[in-house]
Amino acid sequence: MTVPLIARIGALVLATTAFYGYVGQMVPQKEVQPPAEVVLKSDLTTADMVKVGREIMEGKGLCLTCHTIGKSGALRFPDLAGVDGRAKSRVAGLSDVEYFAQSMYEPWAFIVPGFNPGMPPINKPPVGLTDQEILCVIAYLQTLGGTPTVTLQTKHHYNSGTTAAPPSQGVSPGGTQPEAPLKGEKR
Repeated sequence: MTVPLIARIGALVLATTAFYGYVGQMVPQKEVQPPAEVVLKSDLTTADMVKVGREIMEGKGLCLTCHTIGKSGALRFPDLAGVDGRAKSRVAGLSDVEYFAQSMYEPWAFIVPGFNPGMPPINKPPVGLTDQEILCVIAYLQTLGGTPTVTLQTKHHYNSGTTAAPPSQGVSPGGTQPEAPLKGEKR
């Protein structure tokens, strides 16, 4: 007895649909919600800032999308375990607070050897953290290999209103990232 061609094609379609339906259910499903708004009170202690900074890194800041804490192997961006110890000596003339601020406001200014540039400035879209949120992230980063010293009143080059650029690599004299010429524009 031979099975008609249309029945064999139908059986193949049903088997394929069942197989891919089964495989699709094995893939973990994760519901992604927009990050929760962070409300910063003006009287946050440094310890409170550390907690808020960790929440921002895990949520709104999207930091842990590319960075890791305590991982090794092939990494997209530098691992942050012990980062405060390295930050104090990474760029000559910059304190850990200034280095962290530069890394977030002008991530192209210093690229850690062995890694490619790719981090966006986090005070602008798509991340868009405020100066106070960035101070909270810096407070958390200081706990990774050091002791947090940042308060909401801490001033650094990017939130103090100064115009002189800190020592950096790859930054134009005005302290901004060099822009590509517009279409049809000559430079």
